[in-house]
Amino acid sequence: MSTKDLFKGLNEEQLMKARSCKSTAELLEAAKKEGIELSDEQLAAVSGGCGEEPDLGNCPNCNCDQIDKRITYDKKSRDLWECTCRNCGYTWFVS
Repeated sequence: MSTKDLFKGLNEEQLMKARSCKSTAELLEAAKKEGIELSDEQLAAVSGGCGEEPDLGNCPNCNCDQIDKRITYDKKSRDLWECTCRNCGYTWFVS
C-alpha cells in the first residue's frame, strides 16, 4: 500500500497530525482520537507484524509496569496490541 493510499480520505489537519507522528503507535493513537476507522489493509501497512507478544515495557505516560493488554488485530501473524496502564489509564498500541 502506498503512502498516498494509506492517507486517502484525510483532511489537511488530519494529514498534518499523521505526518507529525514519530512512531506507528503514535499514528494509531492519533487515528483512534480522530475517530478514524482503519481498514485491514491500512492496519497491516502501519502495524507491521511480530508474530508473538512484543515486550510492552512500561507506560509511556507514567512509567508504571502494570499493563493490561489485548490483541486488537491479528491477520497473517500481524498482531496489534492495545495496552492500558492500570495506574493512570493511558492507552497506546504496540505492534
